[in-house]
Amino acid sequence: MCGAKSKSLVFIGLLFNCLEMIFSANTGFSLSVYDVTSRNIYLRWPKLSGASSYRVIATAVNTVGHPLLAHFSDVTLKGTLTSLIPDTVYAIQAEAIDKNGITLAETQIMQSTAPDIPVIDQAYSKLSNSITVEWRAVPGATSYLLTAQDGDSFIETIVANSPGTVTGLKPATLYRITIRSINSGGKSQPSPFRKAKTVLAAPILSVSSPSCDSIAVSWKAVYMAAGFSVSLMRSDGLGRMVKENTTDTSLIFTSLDPGTLYTIKAYAWNVNGIPGDDFTYNQRTSPNAPADVQVTFNSGALRAVVSWMPAEGALTYSVTASSGLLKLKCNTSSASCAVPSLQCGSEYYVSVTAYNDAGSSKPTDAVSLKTIPCAPVNISIEEDESGHLLVSWSSVNFGHYYVVFVKSDDGFEVHCNTSHTQCHFQSDCGFTYFISVFAYNKAGQSPLGDVFNYTTAPCCPGDFQAVLVSSDTVHVSWAPARGAEVYETRAVGWRSTVLCNDSATACTLSALQCSTRYSIAVYSFSEARGSNMSCASKYVATAPCSPEIKNISKEAPSVISVHWQSNNEEATYIVTARGEAGFWHCTSSGNSCTLISLPCGSAFSVSAIARSPAGQSLPSYSVPLETAPCCPNDLILTQVTQSVTNISWSVGMGAQTYLTTLESPKGQAKCHTLQNYCLLGCITCSTNYTVSLKAISETGLTSSCTYQGYSSSACCPSGVKLYRLGSNGIRVYWRASDEMINYNTDLHGSKGNFTCTPSSGLSHCDITEIPCGDVYTVVVSPVTDKGLKLTFCPRKIYSVTCSGSSVGMVIYRGKSNADQHI
Repeated sequence: MCGAKSKSLVFIGLLFNCLEMIFSANTGFSLSVYDVTSRNIYLRWPKLSGASSYRVIATAVNTVGHPLLAHFSDVTLKGTLTSLIPDTVYAIQAEAIDKNGITLAETQIMQSTAPDIPVIDQAYSKLSNSITVEWRAVPGATSYLLTAQDGDSFIETIVANSPGTVTGLKPATLYRITIRSINSGGKSQPSPFRKAKTVLAAPILSVSSPSCDSIAVSWKAVYMAAGFSVSLMRSDGLGRMVKENTTDTSLIFTSLDPGTLYTIKAYAWNVNGIPGDDFTYNQRTSPNAPADVQVTFNSGALRAVVSWMPAEGALTYSVTASSGLLKLKCNTSSASCAVPSLQCGSEYYVSVTAYNDAGSSKPTDAVSLKTIPCAPVNISIEEDESGHLLVSWSSVNFGHYYVVFVKSDDGFEVHCNTSHTQCHFQSDCGFTYFISVFAYNKAGQSPLGDVFNYTTAPCCPGDFQAVLVSSDTVHVSWAPARGAEVYETRAVGWRSTVLCNDSATACTLSALQCSTRYSIAVYSFSEARGSNMSCASKYVATAPCSPEIKNISKEAPSVISVHWQSNNEEATYIVTARGEAGFWHCTSSGNSCTLISLPCGSAFSVSAIARSPAGQSLPSYSVPLETAPCCPNDLILTQVTQSVTNISWSVGMGAQTYLTTLESPKGQAKCHTLQNYCLLGCITCSTNYTVSLKAISETGLTSSCTYQGYSSSACCPSGVKLYRLGSNGIRVYWRASDEMINYNTDLHGSKGNFTCTPSSGLSHCDITEIPCGDVYTVVVSPVTDKGLKLTFCPRKIYSVTCSGSSVGMVIYRGKSNADQHI
């Protein structure tokens, strides 16, 4: 029944709360809690307009009892509900009432009171920074608040249950201790206080191991301490514990085991003998020096491997190798260590020191170590004589003897073992030798120093041949020489030296002096060693020098003399004339020779060469030669008119122009022409002429040609007239130029052509039957001895009329147009 009733009240309270929330939402009137204790609830509400008083009713939800009623005036906005039951949920309703007693607004909340006040059973300190509290549990408490107060300062700690500890306190300090219980509603009032004092702080130890069998402990003074207790024991539990009480702040424990870990514990006590916090520290004694140090030298790597027997408690080791001011170190956690980068030719003193977290042991006694000698320096290589190499060097520290290795570039190797500082070796030309020198002692071989290479002079070329290929050029060839990179061919003459450098095994020496004896040699050359100047030479004579033609003289039309400057001993000269007409030669050992039977009208290039047992020279510079033009073979004279004669001739080889001349006591006629014909005027008829012709070349060379004489034709008659002769006849009359000349008469008309030839010595001719009524062209021409009729005499025109059927009048009509044209 109680359970059912309780649930009903809770439901009613929740219902009121919902109504209050509605009322509150409508009026703005609300209720809040600002503090809660075990038996009190502190409330706050806002002022409501029109309210003259406020009424608060608190009803325990889970407990049977009377509600608690409290009234407050309108000026009071806070209220406290007292005499409540601890750890109890209350439904709290607040009402705002006006002066008429009417409720203006109301609101409701649910609030639990805090648990009851705890009671401290005891409070004590085991550590200098904390106090532990014990109490009986309070019903309804979910946690507890412990408070330690020292004057105005306090430290609070929330714990779940008893016992609880407050930390963060000061050592040797008296505190007032209270406790409060806590639930969801709030905190209870503080319990009655208890006093408790924290114990002394622990001394803070400074621990060291000044030697391998001792440990020194020191600390600073502790507040309120009357004395100190320090104990020491091996951490592994072996042996006995040593404990010392003192009022000082330092202690030294002796006769300890080296390199052993010890546990040191210390605390202070007050005047009452109550111990404070203790301080625990683990300290290892420093180790003993390692024993049985061994040094092994690695000559190839220039390092020493140092080993020893491990020392008890040693964590690491340090190896020191000292040589003068130089110190090399090696650190390790094992029982051996390699000291690298040793210097050759040095003596080192090696010691080992053991370390742990307590410090170091004394160094071991130093062990002497002599390293291998350094590589020899100042190495020099020279050929003291051909085929022998001398290798020398400077002595080195700790070097007992030396070995020299000489390897040629073909892979063959020799060596020399000596206690001195030089060695002799055989050598060949054209080889590169790689030379290294090592020093030795008991520690081993020195490092490899510089590897020197020495290249001997290259060998001389073999199968050397020199062949003259022209008057100033020699082709030289040879077989390859070992070690040669470049070849120098040198030709040394009387006044000059010619050089040829090439990597090929042949060279052509050009621009040599002609007719000169040269000493020719081929020298091998390499960049490393230079030239081998000991190679043999050969003598080669160059061909004669080219002649120089000084002049060419014409001895006759087909004979030419060529003169040159002779500048070669024991040389024969050959002169050649070359042209389109062919080749002509002459030979002489002097300085001239004659070319004969050269054709006319031809152009030649004349050059000379010299020949000797050494060879043939280059031809001289060519000199042009032109023979006089040829005379034309045929010359024909044809009389065109009584005073004009046409001369024609065949072409004369080499002639460019022609000059023809007809000459007689009565006068001269000339014609200069490019053609092969010419018209000569002012010719006198019936006159004997001398005929000559000059053929002239382009360069002005002339050939005078004489031909058979020429007689001009007979003179044309003058005074030609026609007369009527009888009824049908015509007489042609003229005045003859020479009675010894025969004439021929021609009449040409439209009705017929008529000819008559008079008897010798007559100057007229009759034509007995001639048609009248026609116009006739009349010409009277002399007749040559060969019966040829001249055609260039003047033509006259006559008109012959008719008188009946007979010839009428004969009328002169003038000259023919053809005659006028001529």
